[in-house]
Formats: sequence, C-alpha cells, structure tokens
Amino acid sequence: MASEWIRVVLADVIELVSGGTPKTNIPEYWNGDIPWLSVADFNTGFRWVSSAEKHITERGLYESAAKLLNERDIIISARGTVGALAQLAKPMAFNQSCYGVRGRRGIADTDFIYYFLRQAVAEMKQVAHGGVFDTITRDTFKLIRLSLPPLPEQRAIAHILGTLDDKIELNRRQNETLEAMARALFKAWFVDFEPVRAKMEGRWQRGQSLPGLPAHLYELFPDRLVESELGEIPEGWEVKSFADTVEIIGGGTPKTSVAEYWGGDIPWFSVVDAPPAPDVWVLDTEKKITHAGVENSSTRILPAGTAIISARGTVGRLALVGVPMAMNQSCYGLRGKLGHRGFFNYFTTRQLVSTLQHRTHGSVFDTITRDTLAGVQVVAPPLAVVETFERLVAPALDRIREALFESRSLATTRNTLLPKLISGELCIPDAERILEETSP
Repeated sequence: MASEWIRVVLADVIELVSGGTPKTNIPEYWNGDIPWLSVADFNTGFRWVSSAEKHITERGLYESAAKLLNERDIIISARGTVGALAQLAKPMAFNQSCYGVRGRRGIADTDFIYYFLRQAVAEMKQVAHGGVFDTITRDTFKLIRLSLPPLPEQRAIAHILGTLDDKIELNRRQNETLEAMARALFKAWFVDFEPVRAKMEGRWQRGQSLPGLPAHLYELFPDRLVESELGEIPEGWEVKSFADTVEIIGGGTPKTSVAEYWGGDIPWFSVVDAPPAPDVWVLDTEKKITHAGVENSSTRILPAGTAIISARGTVGRLALVGVPMAMNQSCYGLRGKLGHRGFFNYFTTRQLVSTLQHRTHGSVFDTITRDTLAGVQVVAPPLAVVETFERLVAPALDRIREALFESRSLATTRNTLLPKLISGELCIPDAERILEETSP
C-alpha cells in the first residue's frame, strides 16, 4: 500500500444526511416535482438512480424532515432491505429508512466513498454469513475504518471503476430503448391492429411505407376488422385459448437433502431470477443444479426462447430463456406454437399478464394454473405475420442479450478490481492495463 494512504474512521470523512416523510394525510405535500426515494427505487444493483415512484412538493419538503440530496450524492438503505446503494443522477429527497452520504470537501471524494461503501456492504453481508444485517445507524459509520489515499488517487480509482459502471449503464439504457421498440411494434400489430386500420382508413397504400410498416408487408394484413369474442379483430385471424397457442411445461425441485443434485452448471430458475422487463432475457440464476438433479426430479431443461412465468408466490414475473436452464415448480415454461424464436410468445405472455391484472382490477392475482391459461382467449395471427414480426424484432432482442452478456463481464471485472483498488493492493497503472485488456 502506498505510504500516502492514511487510516481513518468513515464517519470522520463523510457527511451524513437523514431523510423524512411528509405527512401522507396532507395532499399539498404530495405529487409535486421533487422525486422522493424509497429503497424500492434504487435496490437495482446499478450505480445510478434517476427516478422515483413517488414525488413530493416543495412545501412537503420544507415542512417535514425530508432533505434534498445533491446530484452524485450517495443513498444507502438503513432499515428493512439494508445496504442497497446508489448515487443520484439528479437532486432528490428520500425517506427516513435511508441515509444520504457525501464525502467531506477536500478530504474524501464522493465517488470513491460510493465504491468503498459497495465493498463495505459486501463484507458486512459476508460477516453475516449470507443473512440480512438488520439495520445501519449513525454509529455504524463510526465503527467502519478505511485506508484513504490522497484525493487525486481517490478520483483515479473511482474513474477506473466508474468507466465500467458507465458502460453497464449505457447498455441498460440501450436495452430499455430496444425493448420499448419491440414492445411498441407488438402492440401496434397485435393489440391495436394498426396495419389493418391504416389500410381501412386509406393511410397505407400498396407500394407505400409507413413507420413500422415497410411497403413489402402490405399484403400480409387484411383490410377489414370483423367481430369476434374479443371484439373486432383482423379478418382471417383467429381467437384461441392461450393454452392452445403454447406448450405448457412444469418445473420441479431436486431434493435439497441430496448434495449431488446441487451446485452444478445448470441454471435453475426461481422468481428471484426474473429480470427487469427491459432486459427480457434470463442468462444466469442464483442457484444451479447438476444433471443428476435434473434426472431425478420433475424439472426439465428449457431451451433458449422459452418464456417462463412465475405462477405462485410473486405471480406474473416473466423471463425469456437466454441459455438452456431448468426451473422450479412455482413457474411454467411456455413454448409458443407460432414463431421459431419465441419472441411473439414472450410478448403475448406479457399481454396475458396485463389481461389477468385487468380482471383483478390491478391487484395482485395470487396464482396461475393451467386452467387460468386455458381460460384466457388471445388473438392468433397467421404464421406469416408472426414470423415477419419475429424477423423485425430479432436484431433488437438479440442485441439486448448480447448487451446483458457484456454487462455481466464488465461487472465481473469491476467486482474483481474493486476490493484490490480500495485496499491499495492494486496500483492504478496495473488496473488501467487490466481494464484495457478485458474491456469488450
């Protein structure tokens, strides 16, 4: 470790800011322009948080214990889900279950402190042997010590690690854009029937292109809607039970008492592995099983392109299988009978979840059964339309998958460099060389 590094108490080199909640029974405090963070908004594993589900007004801010954090300040959850961590992409307020953290001016760089806290939280969780440590208090920050390099070196370390996180963030934003494009095309074609309506209304003529409707697709779509059990649908399209459009596959759990069934190389999906919607794909899982575990249980290997839906517990979470994997018995695998890549089936399943939520007036439905899947009707387009849709969205969805693999590699590099840089074990020139060699 460089001789210029000094051993300090964390509380001595940071500023701590407490949060608060405006009174919920005063409407003038809520639905304003100031994002108000709770742990659900930033417990994502990403470095930056840029939005919040709830907002407060300036009056709510100034007439409560809530405080406004600055851009780049750190937020850490202290109760409930403890140790979630992020930096603010813009000024935001936050609740009393969190602390705001920033480095003391001229002493500690806030970006460096963010990465130190990432490592400290990981170590605290390890000390708890995988359990949840139940609270962080102001005294917690007095108990943590760190080796603090000079400010220029702090900034250089944060820059190296931040370069990796910036690439991960860029991939995340790209994935959001690409998924939104694919979802919008699905909605236009198979929910709103926009190509048919455009022909009916004379907005789309033979040989003409419209957004999302290249000229060569004109003959794929009829020019009228007809009545059906689901209301108006394109002429020649069918209404079917959702269950008739898919092969439904059940999952299973190898006996947990048999060590030989666990810790293998086969990903084993449960609801905790479901990706956020824009990521679409599941590429890895928290737990893995062996081939013996598959052979001696009711679980099956799902090929890539299978949609997985959680059916019990946390119901309605979705994933598209990106690598062959198994799943537990709280899920169904759904293999679409239309289309080869599974993309149409995935978005149809998302529409199914929306339909089920609508039936329960937006509340959480507590289970999905085979009868549930049989009891929902969907529009079944001709195979040529489905295959054309899949060809059009394939570049976007394949790029999302590539970006997820890339981000996973970047995160591995970051997690390898982080403890070594924070401790001074690895010098900056060596880290820069590793970064150059391993960056995709």
